[in-house]
Amino acid sequence: MSMREECKHFQSRTYASGEVARFCILDLAPEAPWRCPADCPSYAPRLADVGWDHGTLVEPALEPMPEVPGEEAAALLDRAEDIVNSVAPEVLDEVRREDRSRGRRWWRRHR
Repeated sequence: MSMREECKHFQSRTYASGEVARFCILDLAPEAPWRCPADCPSYAPRLADVGWDHGTLVEPALEPMPEVPGEEAAALLDRAEDIVNSVAPEVLDEVRREDRSRGRRWWRRHR
């Protein structure tokens, strides 16, 4: 089953480079952006746009699934997610430290 764009848990983001990220916000589609599980227990149709006519700004069609066995693709995406998740706490701490140091410098300058 391809990604269910009509599911309320489906989201997409288009970046300045033109790249489009499509994903399940519940992280229940291990083969995203190509496929949702056929028997997804959380599938729920999106109700906000029922009956709407979509114009030319509708998102482009999904790219074709690569010629990679499903389990292998899911494992690769899981490893990539693990890499991002392992770096995220460090990056958040660094940003918070920078914010705190900027705030202190601002306060000292205007005392």
